[in-house]
Amino acid sequence: MKVSLRKIRIFILILTLIIIAGGSGYWLGQRKVKLSLEKYQPKIEIERQIPIGKEEVDFSLFWEVWDRVEASYLDKKAIDYKKMVYGAISGMVASLGDPYTAFLPPEDNKQSKEELAGSFEGVGMQLGYKDSKVVVVAPLKGTPADEAGVKAGDVIVHLKDEKKSIDQEIDTMPLPEVVNIIRGPKGTSITITFSREGVKEPLVITLNRETILVASVEVSFIDNVAHLKLSRFGDRTDQEWQNAVNQIVEKEKKKELTGVVFDLRNNPGGYLQGAVYIASEFLSNGVVVQQEKSVNGDKETFSVNRSGRLIDVPLVVLVNEGSASASEIVAGALSERGRTKLVGQKTFGKGTIQEAEDLSAGSGLHITIARWLLPSGKNIDKEGIKPDFEVAMDENDQSKDPQLDKAIEILKI
Repeated sequence: MKVSLRKIRIFILILTLIIIAGGSGYWLGQRKVKLSLEKYQPKIEIERQIPIGKEEVDFSLFWEVWDRVEASYLDKKAIDYKKMVYGAISGMVASLGDPYTAFLPPEDNKQSKEELAGSFEGVGMQLGYKDSKVVVVAPLKGTPADEAGVKAGDVIVHLKDEKKSIDQEIDTMPLPEVVNIIRGPKGTSITITFSREGVKEPLVITLNRETILVASVEVSFIDNVAHLKLSRFGDRTDQEWQNAVNQIVEKEKKKELTGVVFDLRNNPGGYLQGAVYIASEFLSNGVVVQQEKSVNGDKETFSVNRSGRLIDVPLVVLVNEGSASASEIVAGALSERGRTKLVGQKTFGKGTIQEAEDLSAGSGLHITIARWLLPSGKNIDKEGIKPDFEVAMDENDQSKDPQLDKAIEILKI
């Protein structure tokens, strides 16, 4: 049967209109689905381009999983694209196997800065890793943790917070997540289960959160001996330090000073430059710390950088298992340079340096960039520094301080 050219044209036109209408309907339908999802969670745009120089890396599995989760997961309201991205980044950083290199989502990064600034809401514990466990590096003086008897070296094994719906072991929990759970609004509480060396049964302690305002420097005088305590190296340390040193110098001018007990116990550390600044108060010149930035052994030396005012004052330094990082730099430098004797117990043993970087949207990255070494080149990571005089605290009488007593005794000999 012959079909006219006109009929053929009409048929093609109708078919084209059907295809256009169907395609438009499909597009609108798809668009509607996307808008309905975006109502619950704004979708972030992700560039899937392979980074230059990483063409040999197969990223297809990552995107395959991403797409399948997005397309197939039952509860679309539960899909949080930011959390997916943050989780992927955290996993990437965690694959390095370094507990001190960590990605910090905005809230965790905010808390980290608050801690260095010396003001936050929580229970007053500095936490770290030891033997792959989350441990108390130091309870902060006068805080709920300190008053409840939490000690440096206590291992956190379980957290319970009814308001946060948390009741779980922390075996594989990243340190920032542990900190995030423990911190919270003033007036709320958290129950923490600790294990303590030498104590058979777990310790279950409920702590009420408070606003933690911590002065990093304190000074008092005991029989013409200055007890100078540095609890951490933070944003306000330099000014607080100079105020305390002014008091010591006034005593020295009046011939009322026998010496200084420099207390670095339970000091978890802080800024590297802060360690150099503090050590320079007691040393006239020379190396404070070395920094090793590569496996090839390339080193950078940091030396005394100012004129200290306590260079000739007799000195004894107190350390314990809560003395870590920057406080170990100072104690180690003063000891190796022959400026002081160390009294107390072996230090924590953290010999790496982290750089804190601010990223987009308020997030941050703490990344290990180097090892630090004592002036002699010794690496104390995971080893700690052994004091010249090992003195244990009296576990049965917290009112006594035999370590401080020993330091004062040495100064008066």
